[in-house]
Amino acid sequence: MDTLTGVFVSEIVGTAILLLLGCGVVANVALAKTKGNGGGFLLINIGWGIAVFAAVIVAYRSGAHLNPAVTLGIVATGASEFVPGVAVNGLSIGTYIVGQMIGAMVGAFLAWLAYRQHFDAEPAAASKLAVFSTGPAIRSYGWNLVTEILGTFVLVFVVLAFGRHGDAAGLAALGALPVALLIIGIGASLGGPTGYAINPARDLGPRIIHALVPIKGKGSSDWSYAWVPIVGPITGGVLAGLASTVLLPVLA
Repeated sequence: MDTLTGVFVSEIVGTAILLLLGCGVVANVALAKTKGNGGGFLLINIGWGIAVFAAVIVAYRSGAHLNPAVTLGIVATGASEFVPGVAVNGLSIGTYIVGQMIGAMVGAFLAWLAYRQHFDAEPAAASKLAVFSTGPAIRSYGWNLVTEILGTFVLVFVVLAFGRHGDAAGLAALGALPVALLIIGIGASLGGPTGYAINPARDLGPRIIHALVPIKGKGSSDWSYAWVPIVGPITGGVLAGLASTVLLPVLA
């Protein structure tokens, strides 16, 4: 298997694990008649952190981006390689992002299969959509966008700071535990307004699956909001990449 193909498969499998466990913990908390029903937002934060931990371990070969905002943040730093042997260019950027989208859709589909009966037992359409994609607690597109930009900036900036202590080309030297704890922290601190997508693939891929799969009484996929968890994380990731080139050398 050539290096770029390995990256593609790594991102698909890693992101699929991320969304299977991430959507799974939301389903466990939000859907009727589950063992974890009503477990609360902290359980969701912890579940997403563990999902990231598992996904980073699985996707180590590709540097475990798992997120277009991370990929584009690394591009914004001016790095020449994502991981050794994978140059930063249009083909490799597309390989990462397409792999992430496919993996996100696969993971969300598998989470739906795991909770199939509970989706039918849940009366609230909003709870069903929440398993797949994020939505604001108070709908205000401008402020929701600000929250997603800030959350993703923290994610990518800290990830790049981790990377400076190892492989400066990306996440390969990061290790899984620090980024998992970072995800829990972002959720606990900044997740309240929007549910902290901080990842375009994490929101868009599952939203597409929600629109496609047969779910009793599922309602709308809320496409009017879908641009926020795409534009916000991409903006935050790129800004973090640019800021890292100025601030991280000073802080080193």
